[in-house]
Amino acid sequence: MDIKNITFVITTYRSENTIYECLNSLPQESPKIIIENSNNSELKTDLEKKYKNLQCYLMTENLGYGKANNYGIKKSKSDYIFILNPDAKLFDNTLSDLCKFLKNENFSIAAPIDTKEKNKYSFNGKEVVDVDYVKGFAMILNKKKMYNNFFDENFFLYLEEIDLCKRLRNINGRIIIVNTQMEHLGGLSHGIKNDFEMEKSRNWHWMWSKFYYSKKHDGYMKGIITTLPNFFSAGIKILFYLMIGNHNKKTVYKMRLLGLLNSYLLKDSYYRPYNLNK
Repeated sequence: MDIKNITFVITTYRSENTIYECLNSLPQESPKIIIENSNNSELKTDLEKKYKNLQCYLMTENLGYGKANNYGIKKSKSDYIFILNPDAKLFDNTLSDLCKFLKNENFSIAAPIDTKEKNKYSFNGKEVVDVDYVKGFAMILNKKKMYNNFFDENFFLYLEEIDLCKRLRNINGRIIIVNTQMEHLGGLSHGIKNDFEMEKSRNWHWMWSKFYYSKKHDGYMKGIITTLPNFFSAGIKILFYLMIGNHNKKTVYKMRLLGLLNSYLLKDSYYRPYNLNK
């Protein structure tokens, strides 16, 4: 495993304020594939002009996280894929540590540690530890050990990486955390943090994905039982915030309720931010 045999795949959506710092932390010699979900042709032109070994593909619609990453994976030619969020960046030693520590490891997915979670794992002198899942902001996929399992494209946002790790573990795939760190800003990968349209989308898809994940792995009734408290809680909070006149909070919980309801009805995860038809 070496730097030239790793392709970075980054999905962007209104990520102009974060993607440059991310790319500046990556080695020039590594291939980079950007899947641009907001169809920003100016961003594509600028990125391909400023960075070596970079291809930016414009999507005419917002594909979401999993489907866009799958698109990038199919375009890649390397044995290893580094899925990275645009609001994440590597430290100078991150990639060299990963290559060194993973050299003799048999794994399907590996990930570095977010600096904010550096005390979460106990390595006890080891370089890697086995885990049930890793977070989707930074994950290395070993294509030879994925067994043709990639992201479930029914998920638009949230839990798709947890689902992928679970499916791989079910067929004896190995998921590991590596004892090296990187930085993840969080909440800034797709649009600015206080963008209310994005907040609506996040809440809709969080609840849609929560039920879909539970239904997929444990059955429809278990999914209902697991998420019904969220459904009633959202309904109560809608009424509460309606009474006190907090429109934004009312809207947020309305989106949660609608996300769950659509998932209960087995509808696709159709909601898109800035789409006036939805």
